[in-house]
Amino acid sequence: MELNTDFSKRIAVHSAGEPWVASPVAGVDRRMLDRIGGEVARATTIVRFAPDSAFSPHVHTGGEEFFVLEGVFQDEHGDFPAGSYIRNPPESSHTPGSAPGCVIFVKLWQFDMKDRTHNRVDTNKMRFIRQGPDTEVLPLFSDEHEDVVLERWAPGAGIPLHAPKGAEILVLEGGFEESDEAFKTHSWLRLPKGGDTTIKVGENGARVWIKRDHLAQTPHAPAV
Repeated sequence: MELNTDFSKRIAVHSAGEPWVASPVAGVDRRMLDRIGGEVARATTIVRFAPDSAFSPHVHTGGEEFFVLEGVFQDEHGDFPAGSYIRNPPESSHTPGSAPGCVIFVKLWQFDMKDRTHNRVDTNKMRFIRQGPDTEVLPLFSDEHEDVVLERWAPGAGIPLHAPKGAEILVLEGGFEESDEAFKTHSWLRLPKGGDTTIKVGENGARVWIKRDHLAQTPHAPAV
């Protein structure tokens, strides 16, 4: 399957208005944002777990990164409430599910294949750092390949967004306008390399998840 695979173009998906599509596992539905490959794919997806749904134990050969948007995600490593950021590197394994139900934003097969670093961050227990008059930043992960943060933008601000090596933005709260397009909760914007732009923040401000620099090399399907 190929979905939004031209990484030289700006892509926007307003996922809250998209239908849920059933996964191969009962009780687990998806809204796909981009995808290269079949059921094993380089993919960016919003996934919904119904209460008491779960996957069978499995290995993430290409790694898995996710942010919990709603509810509580669970596996044998713990309970992860909304606001949790998790990186399970290549060759890691777990048994994911949720007794109360949850929604997560997840990225598969987007790791350096040599990465073996686990990250589990509860952003509810961390403080944002002011970075200029209109922006606060909460760092999540950074290495030579990518930089991942949460940012809070002040109401009505104009935010210059630089993406020399590409960027992705997911709206967590509030909203903004970009290229005369309105972005609300769970809207997703992907900018190509060199895709600099300016964000006009809405009257209620915005809290966003941002990944930068990871599109320096053109993505491809998993070699499986």
